[in-house]
Amino acid sequence: MLDKIMTFLAALCAIALLVTGLGWLIDPRAAAANLEMPLLDGLARSSQVGDMTAFFIVSGGIALASLFNRNAGLMLAAALLLGATAVFRTTATLWHDAGFAGNLIAVEVVMAVIFLRAWWRMKSET
Repeated sequence: MLDKIMTFLAALCAIALLVTGLGWLIDPRAAAANLEMPLLDGLARSSQVGDMTAFFIVSGGIALASLFNRNAGLMLAAALLLGATAVFRTTATLWHDAGFAGNLIAVEVVMAVIFLRAWWRMKSET
């Protein structure tokens, strides 16, 4: 039962990441606002939209691929990506005078923990 719950939660997280990534493609202004950031202009917008879309689509995609293929390594990669994001957001606050994004960090930590738990379950299957 716990395995099914973890798989369901991991799938929900992966889908949420994919939907966020699609939002960056379809309506980057709204996607930026959802992450409490302005939509940048010029080449900065190109980097912002490209990087954010890649982050969300790839992290969600590898988590879903992991679930479909029962590939624990892919799930670990997704967990590490989300966990590293939380760590580096915190580092930005401590070292670069960035505002503390506690709500966003919390979401990233929760997703990373869900992905780690799913990874552990898949790893123990083999």
